[in-house]
Amino acid sequence: MLNFSPQPAHELRPEATSTAFLAIENLVKAYPTARGGRAIVLDNINLTLGEQEFVAIVGHSGCGKSTLLRLVAGLEPITQGIIRLEGQPIGKPGSDRMMVFQQYCLLPWLTVRQNIRLAVDEVFESLPPAAKADLVNEHLDMVNLTAAAAKYPDQLSGGMKQRVGIARALVVRPKILLMDEPFGALDALTRGKLQQQVLKLWEHQRQAVMMVTHDIDEAIYMSDRIVLMTNGPEATIGEILHVPFPHPRDREAIRRDPVYQQLHAAALDFLLHRFDRED
Repeated sequence: MLNFSPQPAHELRPEATSTAFLAIENLVKAYPTARGGRAIVLDNINLTLGEQEFVAIVGHSGCGKSTLLRLVAGLEPITQGIIRLEGQPIGKPGSDRMMVFQQYCLLPWLTVRQNIRLAVDEVFESLPPAAKADLVNEHLDMVNLTAAAAKYPDQLSGGMKQRVGIARALVVRPKILLMDEPFGALDALTRGKLQQQVLKLWEHQRQAVMMVTHDIDEAIYMSDRIVLMTNGPEATIGEILHVPFPHPRDREAIRRDPVYQQLHAAALDFLLHRFDRED
């Protein structure tokens, strides 16, 4: 049996350095209030991410999970602190950080192939047309959508739409994939199948991943570390759990492991009883 010992976040926050693949240092995100003050959403976030690490961000609604993802994506300005990717500060969106949203965000007037090709045309402008087509075909095959390539979004199921979004994000070969509850709008059966498919894709072509989820089982099954957020406002990292199961993973096998139950209990206990910030 694998050893498991949850640790408080302060024991797992090494001083971030420019040599880390992704380094979030002393991050604060605040919004102005109507009275001229500011409302702090995220407070003193410190986290590093490895080049091939899969990290899940878990917490109650309103704790700033999605905001943290948007800050890494460069979609919102940072109030204080800094985020570095391979030592370089993040200040704007870039193709090295691609985001998959809960809602599918596909252009309804474009086919599956055209939705994916749009990303290729934007990022790889100088690539020959044949090479672009090969890249699109490769990623259609990766997400099992070759047969649906000529279909439009309104002809697809929810799971198929999300697979298009994942292929569109992966086709530009980002350094980090950001997923904001990517399976949240799907039924339980489709959700489980797509979790497995995404994990297999990641195991085949590893990269850094940050995934926001409310689902503890999903976080344990897919990630290497689970970052548990305290409640907002002024949310911060409360605890980080290491998931010790090697890849590739067998969902049913790890669920029978006592370590899985310990991880689930630790995360649930934090969310139900220990999510408030300590003074």
